[in-house]
Amino acid sequence: MAKTNAGRFFEDYAVGQVIDHAVPRTVSGGERALYHALYPARHALHSSDEFARACGLAGSPLDDLAAFHVVFGKSVPDVSLNAVANLGYAEGRWLLPVHAGDTLRSSSEVIGLKQNSNGRTGVVWVRTTGTNQRGETVMEYVRWVMVRKRDASAPAPETVVPDLKAVLPPEDLVIPEGLDFSAYDFTLAGERHRWGDYEVGETIDHVDGVTIEEAEHMMATRLWQNTAKVHFDATFREDGKRLIYGGHVISMARALSFNGLANAQLIVGLNGGAHANPCFAGDTVKAWTEVLDKADTPAPGVGAIRLRLVATKGGAPFELKDDNGKYRPEVLLDLDYWALMPQ
Repeated sequence: MAKTNAGRFFEDYAVGQVIDHAVPRTVSGGERALYHALYPARHALHSSDEFARACGLAGSPLDDLAAFHVVFGKSVPDVSLNAVANLGYAEGRWLLPVHAGDTLRSSSEVIGLKQNSNGRTGVVWVRTTGTNQRGETVMEYVRWVMVRKRDASAPAPETVVPDLKAVLPPEDLVIPEGLDFSAYDFTLAGERHRWGDYEVGETIDHVDGVTIEEAEHMMATRLWQNTAKVHFDATFREDGKRLIYGGHVISMARALSFNGLANAQLIVGLNGGAHANPCFAGDTVKAWTEVLDKADTPAPGVGAIRLRLVATKGGAPFELKDDNGKYRPEVLLDLDYWALMPQ
């Protein structure tokens, strides 16, 4: 009897199936230090306990995307070990801050299935939930992946495509308890631009770039315990290249967005996202942002801002798709998210 795990294939999933993922992960200050070593992350709320306390929180929470990576990484062996590609995200919400000492685990419910016309792969939709040691939900999101079939002759399941919100309405966003930006220190935060300084339709070139290093993306993949073969096994692809984990690109782009969006302190909603083209070691990632929407919140001094974050590996900023509506080849990431910013 085989004791190793080959991972799930498309025909192993059923709508309504709930998968509890191994292995629980206790995060520490080391998680933050390594996250900030991997990316040029320097948003003040995630860097300083004193700054966070001045904003009404108990202390500085773990970077929002670091918490996302931990929860996401738990799901990989059960959801995307045999994936061809991670296709998109929707309905992502950060519900509670994650602090050093918290233990995170995750589970996923299969909410959709659709076999592709080639009969060799299919798309699986899952809603993944991350919880802490008290059983409280810290975040949730939907993602869909293209997964290989074990047996191309296996019958196709009934097609179920979930009806997902294109955009989270502002009332669905959860503001951390106690958050108060009414006495926000713009000098310590690094920029003076506040919520009222941004206009819907405005675009921001974040200017800076970072070249992806083989060692760093491999360290990140191992840190998040992401076991997808395309990320760590150079023999898994015909070109002999290891595909950069899409979350690595997300975190890099978010960190680069500090230059121009230093006061977009907390990510609270993920409306959608696409990994438009593959990223490999040696690519230089740059980023630009478009302001899509703004909303008031009930928290004192806190506004919500909806942003489209685009990561590229070259090309001119603000160019996203070609005349046929397809992503340009230099576009790596198209991410639509809500963030909180001082008013």
